[in-house]
Amino acid sequence: MEKVMIQSSTFAAPDEYTSADLLAVAAAREVCDNEVVFAGTGLPMLAIMLAGKTIAPNCKVIYEAGTIESQGTSLPSSVGDPRCVTGCSIASGLLDVFNQLQRGVVDLAFLGGAEIDQYGNVNTTVVGDYLNPDLRFPGSGGNSDINSLAKRTVFMMVQEKRRFKEQIDYLTSPGWRVRQWPSGEWVHRRQAYGKKFIGGPSAVISNMAVYRFDEETGRMYVDTMHPGITKEILQENTGFTLDFSRCKGETQPPTYEELDILYRVVDSEGIFLSKK
Repeated sequence: MEKVMIQSSTFAAPDEYTSADLLAVAAAREVCDNEVVFAGTGLPMLAIMLAGKTIAPNCKVIYEAGTIESQGTSLPSSVGDPRCVTGCSIASGLLDVFNQLQRGVVDLAFLGGAEIDQYGNVNTTVVGDYLNPDLRFPGSGGNSDINSLAKRTVFMMVQEKRRFKEQIDYLTSPGWRVRQWPSGEWVHRRQAYGKKFIGGPSAVISNMAVYRFDEETGRMYVDTMHPGITKEILQENTGFTLDFSRCKGETQPPTYEELDILYRVVDSEGIFLSKK
């Protein structure tokens, strides 16, 4: 895999990158070198490939469909694309890659969701009543397993009030405040998981901001707001009261080097990013 190290910190102007560019770059910055990263189709693939060519050249990627440590030089169109097999250590199936999760070796996973609450509980199952829903989604699709067994999870979502909710319609993937079985009492994830606790949601990256979670309460707070986004705009698009007390300011825009790598090296075919 070609490695391209960032040498400049010159940031692009707001009219020189798209929301998708910013999400991919912000997600890539969550990856640390030498980590094992679990990625699904779409923006997570852009993020992990960008990280591998910049700040985390020794990270190892697991694609959900069954390949481990892919060394492909071009972006796959999905986790089932044959290009995922290029130079990989293992080309198998779901059983093997989810076994890596169960063994506790996955450091970071990228996921999406239809709804999320302020404790990182995520819904990918239904809108409305489960037995008589207004809208039914494909379901967990591994979301719950991945979120429960990776050491850190980063969710990538569109920011809308109907998605960032006080109470989600269905709990598919547990966040930091969950119901203890069998009492039904709301407790911290660490207490619910007991000796099996390994970690949990670490960040949410939306098209408006980056959020993180308080270690003690598990409550979401605003870490940075994307350029052009105000507190008022952010709150208007959220269904619960946001915590701005630890907001560091603006999210760092993509650098020209990161954009060049994204479009020239990572997604040169324009699979997920529109050609400029």
